[in-house]
Amino acid sequence: MNSISANLNVMIKACEKASKILIRDFGELEKLQVSKKGPRDFVTNSDVKAEKIIIEELKKARPNYSIISEESGVEKNKDISNSWIIDPIDGTINFLHGIPHFAISIALKSDDEIICGLIFDPIKDEMFYAEKNNGAFFNNQRIRVSKKNNLDECLFAVGKLKNEPGLTYRRSGCAALDIAYVASGRLDGYAQSNLNLWDIAAGIVLIKEAGGLINDIDLNSIKNIKVLASSVEINAKFIEKLGNF
Repeated sequence: MNSISANLNVMIKACEKASKILIRDFGELEKLQVSKKGPRDFVTNSDVKAEKIIIEELKKARPNYSIISEESGVEKNKDISNSWIIDPIDGTINFLHGIPHFAISIALKSDDEIICGLIFDPIKDEMFYAEKNNGAFFNNQRIRVSKKNNLDECLFAVGKLKNEPGLTYRRSGCAALDIAYVASGRLDGYAQSNLNLWDIAAGIVLIKEAGGLINDIDLNSIKNIKVLASSVEINAKFIEKLGNF
């Protein structure tokens, strides 16, 4: 295993602990699909439980760090220059429908930069992580963005668009995994608007450390974020094809 920082180690432990709950709840969902009460409350409950575990674990290790999370909002603590950014389940609609494509996402923002990011898909047991100046990894293997430069051979993940672009693309319902897949070369690019900071914070450092390009994102805004990420080779062509998305 490559050498990782103490902070990333804490993030991995928190993630693994919370994922046990999600894996169990995801298994339970099948039985709930037929019940009158409906699975939506159940999923909200899974979200809250997972987030609680993650926050507890992170606080044990770093009691003074601030927290930005989907369920709890912004919690300013003694250390305001370091903030954990947490999404306990990115891809809740997939989770709700029993589709195994969702992830836990945790990032560490230090001053005005994401220095550490982790995206974990508990069902496929796939972990993507990166630290500033230390490379990007998938289950301990070094990853890089794709090297393709012909758009016709590329596969993209794209959010809602005004016009249909001449691209082969998918909408997977999980922003965190879309961006992790770009970092690992499974996808060639990703474009989406109206995102929340916790959806994409970990992905920012993943893309950069995997040698890709991502637009400048204001880390002080929490909502309505627009993301465009790809390899350096196809960035300009990708942007041109998307037009004003």
